[in-house]
Amino acid sequence: MNKWKSPFGFLAISSIIMTLCFSSWNAMLNNFAIEMASFDGAKIGMLQSLREIPGFLAFTAVFVLLVLKEQTFALISLALLSIGVTITGLFPTMYGLYATTVLMSIGFHYFETLNQSLSLQWFSKAEAPAMLGKLLSIKSVAALGAFGLVWLGFTVLKLDYMVMYIINGGIGLLLCLYLAIFMPRFDQNSTQRKHLVLRKRYSLFYLLTFLSGARRQIFVVFAGFLMVEKFGYDVSEITLLYMLNHLINFFIAPAIGRWIGQIGEQKILTIEYLGLICVFVGYGLVDSAEMAAVLYIVDHLFFAMAIAIKTYFHKIANPGDIASSAGVSFTINHIAAVFIPAAFGLVWLVNPSLVFYMGAAMAFGSLVASQFINRDLVKGPLEIDEPDQPVAVKSAA
Repeated sequence: MNKWKSPFGFLAISSIIMTLCFSSWNAMLNNFAIEMASFDGAKIGMLQSLREIPGFLAFTAVFVLLVLKEQTFALISLALLSIGVTITGLFPTMYGLYATTVLMSIGFHYFETLNQSLSLQWFSKAEAPAMLGKLLSIKSVAALGAFGLVWLGFTVLKLDYMVMYIINGGIGLLLCLYLAIFMPRFDQNSTQRKHLVLRKRYSLFYLLTFLSGARRQIFVVFAGFLMVEKFGYDVSEITLLYMLNHLINFFIAPAIGRWIGQIGEQKILTIEYLGLICVFVGYGLVDSAEMAAVLYIVDHLFFAMAIAIKTYFHKIANPGDIASSAGVSFTINHIAAVFIPAAFGLVWLVNPSLVFYMGAAMAFGSLVASQFINRDLVKGPLEIDEPDQPVAVKSAA
């Protein structure tokens, strides 16, 4: 058990909490929203835009770090996520779902920001791709457990949404308590800057992050909604689909991590973006529920390759920039995420296929941008004494 009392163990258990809570929340969301709160495409788009606002504000994490250690802040964030999921079923109305979603999202997005920062600080450049792949595989196992609980609850035990949300969120809270009591506090290998840093050298990373956030909304918000609204998938069928996704990821994610180390970030991302263009066009044209399910699985598989953006940044970044840049990158990732769900929800009411064709266009933009990655890798990591000065917003110490 001592091997779990390590930085990797902390990140692994934290990832289990995050995935268990968020996956169960997400698996039930579309059916809960439609059946209990009478949501349509425009309302689900607005819900998802509200969910992304805390992600847009993730840069504020650097200010909280003036008074809290990153590991402590990560635990608090996980607790907020777990509480938000636990109480979701207690408020089956439009405004109730909006409120619990924002609470859950605050915890989720702060944790994801800190998780990225701690991962890149605790793992060396050589081991990061493989370790991130292992963590992604662990997330897949946790997601399988979450979806299994949801499927068992609805199909066998005939439980309602309220009970299922309480069970999954409650397990998350118990695991948070375990981490708070039994997990040691770990040192960080480099001193992190306690102010916001924007560097010209990181411009390509910022662009890829922005396009990834914009494109991901098409998958997260509208691909799942397509399965329920157009093809009539019920909550148990959606859950089984999610389980299949993560079962495949369990075996594939570690291989992707090793593959990044072997052939490099540029080739991996080129494969991902070419595949996503085909998948999004397929969403726009599909008329078969079975073919839509295949596209959904392939879509999820390609997104596992996105860890290459993190490992690319790890290789070019100054070590002291990682915590600040994690918050900045999450904010950039969510600039488009704040308005795309609501705006595209209105497009959905006119023609759902147009939403996916726009996603294909975003994937093409990412494909073009990714071709410049090797140029930055050749330069190597940013040195502290390089003349490329940060544009910084100082926090009040």
